[in-house]
Amino acid sequence: MAPLEPVYQLKCSCNSYPWGRQGEESAAARLCAKQPGWVDQTNLSKPFTIEDKPYAEMWMGTYPTLPSYVESTGEDLQDLLDKHADELVGNQVVEKFGHSKLPFLPKVLSIAKALPLQLHPNKGLAAKLHEKHPDQFTDPNHKPEIALALGEFEAFCGFKPLGQINKLMQLDPLKKYMPSISKPDFDDQQLKAVVKKMLEADDESVKKTYNALTSLAEKDFGPDGYIPKLAPRLAEQYSEADPGLLVALITMNYLVLQRGESIYIPADGIHAYLSGDIIECMARSNNVLNTGFCPRGDRDNVDLFISCLTFTPHSGEEAMLKPQSFERSKEQKTLRFAPPLSEFDMLQTTLKSGEKESLGAIKGPGILIATEGSAQMKANGKEVELKEGQVFFVAQGAALEFKAGREGLLMHMAYVE
Repeated sequence: MAPLEPVYQLKCSCNSYPWGRQGEESAAARLCAKQPGWVDQTNLSKPFTIEDKPYAEMWMGTYPTLPSYVESTGEDLQDLLDKHADELVGNQVVEKFGHSKLPFLPKVLSIAKALPLQLHPNKGLAAKLHEKHPDQFTDPNHKPEIALALGEFEAFCGFKPLGQINKLMQLDPLKKYMPSISKPDFDDQQLKAVVKKMLEADDESVKKTYNALTSLAEKDFGPDGYIPKLAPRLAEQYSEADPGLLVALITMNYLVLQRGESIYIPADGIHAYLSGDIIECMARSNNVLNTGFCPRGDRDNVDLFISCLTFTPHSGEEAMLKPQSFERSKEQKTLRFAPPLSEFDMLQTTLKSGEKESLGAIKGPGILIATEGSAQMKANGKEVELKEGQVFFVAQGAALEFKAGREGLLMHMAYVE
């Protein structure tokens, strides 16, 4: 048997959804195409070429929907980890999660138009839904996630402060969505009732509200003056009768992130990404509930959706995930994004031409991608060339060293310990 390696180069794949960026405009497709052995998922013996269609998500890891394969052998990465769990995943992580599967799923997303208005069920509900509807809910896990911007990135994330929503709800076109029994103070329960009424409204009612809102002046919306500008763009992508328009524009934070900024989406956190290229990482799950920015037939039960809602974050500031210094970064060229969950953290290493970085060993597995540029990489002394788009599994206990090429290096790595 060949000796185990500290890192394994992977072959990953990119899927196609209507909201993805077209052809070469998609960073997910461009990065995936630069890997050796990127294959057509409909014919694994055929090399994949970028076509004139939307490419949405490049997946990296061991989730069975779109798994990664060891480049040198073609072996499913999960099969390799099952055989050598202690050496590659590590006792600490196997005991923590009770299996040798990677507890996280990193992706590159390229977004041209709004994703469905959605949330991901918590662990308790996910387990029940998986048992009842295993075809739709393919695992029993929750799916908190982070999104790290590679350039300008637009998103709806969580709810606005209650006072801000309440002011908007005083506009004449929106008063009909207020609860019939009002309270002195607008609270989360009233917000839940507002969201439910909006999602249950018929197409004609939503369309009338949309037309009335877009006829108002920008100043009528106060600090939310973007609403009449953004509404037509969303309506063109979906429909003036889509209830996601009302929920997102009126109740949710609209954020425009710049390169290097990140947001955290908790389990049951309402969100919809609008545009941009991002590195996304989530707990190991593919469960989702959708209620807007999609055809009526694709929407999940409104009562189920409403029963899951949580009310954090309750401002744009709360949604932001601030980077920290990484204590095992020798040259301080690496930042750590640490969401409040146990499944993963994310590292971002940025090097200029010729610069070096050393990262101390991690007591668990990782998946890294050269998002931009290139470097010479050493893993426990084993030297490999790291080129843009290449993805590596990093075994537990592997210390990493990088020396950037002429164009520098931007590297992202999800890991757990």
